Amino acid sequence: MSTEPWRSPMRERAEDLLRDFVSRADELLQTQDRMNGLLSAVVGLAEDLSLETVLDRLVRSACELVGARYGALGVIGEDRSLSHFITVGIDEQGIRSIGDLPTGHGVLGLLIREPRPLRLHDLGQHPIASGFPQNHPPMKTFLGVPVRVRDVVFGNLYLTEKTGGLDFTPEDEDLAVALAAAAGVAIQNARHFDDSRRRQKWLEAGMELSSRLIVTPRPGDAENLDLVSETALRVSDSALAVIAVPAGDGALRCRSSLGVQSLQAGREIKASGVVDDVIRTGKSVMVRDPQQVFDDGVVEKLGPVLVCALGHSGSDNGVLILARQSGSGPFTQAEVESSALFGSRIGLALDLARVHALREQNLLFTDRERIARDLHDLVIQRLFAAGLSIQSLRRYTPDPVAHERIAAVTTELDDTIRKLRDTIYSLRTGGNQEPLTGRILKVAEETSRGYAVVPNVAFSGPVDDTVREDVAGHLLSVLSEGLSNAARHSGAADIRVAVTASADDVELVISDNGRGFEEPALTSGLANMRHRAEMLGGSCSIDSEPGMGTRVRWRVGLT
Repeated sequence: MSTEPWRSPMRERAEDLLRDFVSRADELLQTQDRMNGLLSAVVGLAEDLSLETVLDRLVRSACELVGARYGALGVIGEDRSLSHFITVGIDEQGIRSIGDLPTGHGVLGLLIREPRPLRLHDLGQHPIASGFPQNHPPMKTFLGVPVRVRDVVFGNLYLTEKTGGLDFTPEDEDLAVALAAAAGVAIQNARHFDDSRRRQKWLEAGMELSSRLIVTPRPGDAENLDLVSETALRVSDSALAVIAVPAGDGALRCRSSLGVQSLQAGREIKASGVVDDVIRTGKSVMVRDPQQVFDDGVVEKLGPVLVCALGHSGSDNGVLILARQSGSGPFTQAEVESSALFGSRIGLALDLARVHALREQNLLFTDRERIARDLHDLVIQRLFAAGLSIQSLRRYTPDPVAHERIAAVTTELDDTIRKLRDTIYSLRTGGNQEPLTGRILKVAEETSRGYAVVPNVAFSGPVDDTVREDVAGHLLSVLSEGLSNAARHSGAADIRVAVTASADDVELVISDNGRGFEEPALTSGLANMRHRAEMLGGSCSIDSEPGMGTRVRWRVGLT
């Protein structure tokens, strides 16, 4: 008797149970794999504290976790549109061919207005779908979830084209929501780290720069202000840095400008309520519209602007204006606060340097006054007495030649006394009222007086702006000595003077086409030229050949 009829139902039941067990085991394994993938993704988000890296890793991890071909993260700006868009799955060439990145229309805008998970079978069939731009890859299945940072929606995660053409499942949505929640914590940590790093950059730059400015002998010079602009430009990742001071009638005058579309020094900037508030309160302000600060001719290619005071409210140091390129992200609150501390520190350094320079100047003027008094009370009186004594010799000799010689010596003494009086006046008034170029021309004119040859004087570079007063004094003395030698001894028909200045050095060249000379024993005049150059760490060369003229080259560094 066969037992097959009653054993077959049992076997079928056992096979069904086995298949069900295997199916559940596969589901458990898949769930375990997904949980392991989610855990790895969460751990990966915490491996780097750079915000850009965290956002990029979030999109890539989400694509791998749910099997999406394309992924994107849209960061929501203050105007409730997408201010930043990170994509995965489309190469750089494809992004360029698509054109402008999304700003938050259609389904993407729906997630901004209604921040909750959204799954679609066909993205293009949604009632508010706005379509794809030209060259955009085809996308059908869609999954979007919001990314929150402390209950505030930071942006939205967009995933499309699930592997195999399948729809995204509720399990995919749960995984994406969980990953987005973990990403919110990572984004918050990355923001804190980014703020801390930026604050540190501003603080270190301010400390280093203020230390340099305090010891500078010329705190308000354009070179030092350019250094402030350059430092601020670097630490703030800006495209333009401007230092401006009040110029009266509500206008500002540019003192320093570096970067794109830099302004010419001395140019006036329109009156701005934003800048006026910063000068009045001493607090830094960030504005998104550059037209609130700059003229229409300057705002091209400029984006957010940060204005901070250099010093306390009402300070004469003016303001520092920083602008980023158009389309760049705004300055963060950490940058606004750090810039205020930077400006306060730099303003204080400029004030201290200015006080130090005034104190040194006061000491110099006191010393000059003492020297002038000694010259007047001792030297001039003795010269005057010597002149009277020489004149009294006339009655002891009837020789006309002797009388002429006495008159010549007396005239020379009178001329020396006049020059000493001019020197005394120069010492008492600071001696720096006239530009250096004017004093050079005056020396050339006075030295050539009485001779047939008038020197040809040429200038190159910022002679009046870069040559320090101590260097100018030596340069004028060398010029007087060189021109005197050329006019009296060379027999030249042409004497040329060239003064060339740069930010690093100044060079004086005196050349003539006279009779020249072989290398002589050092005379007092030539030795004095070389000595003045050596005192300033410079050089002096004198080239001459008989019949070939003479060339004096005197060069001194300014740094």
